[in-house]
Amino acid sequence: MIIPKSYVEIADLLEREDRLVLFFAADWCPDCHFIYPVMPEIEAENPDCTFIRIDRDEFMAMAEQLNIFGIPSFVVVENGKEIGRLVNRLRKTKEEVNSFLAGL
Repeated sequence: MIIPKSYVEIADLLEREDRLVLFFAADWCPDCHFIYPVMPEIEAENPDCTFIRIDRDEFMAMAEQLNIFGIPSFVVVENGKEIGRLVNRLRKTKEEVNSFLAGL
């Protein structure tokens, strides 16, 4: 999982042509801590995706621009275009995330 440190790094990543999964989270979030342990499995089961963990609080302007108010949330971008989102305030399971990604 890529963890960017700046908006410039995120902008560079978004220019890539591969399928990017923007995983918005925050370390204080209990629902994020629920999904953290299975994220390596989700990544392994979706090898066609590049996962990018974005700290929602550190990159609040980006989160607001993308209407990310509940975390954890997932936005999938391919060739610079959003192709799907799993964005809400609910806890997500491994099965739910994998099902979402498989449906894209």
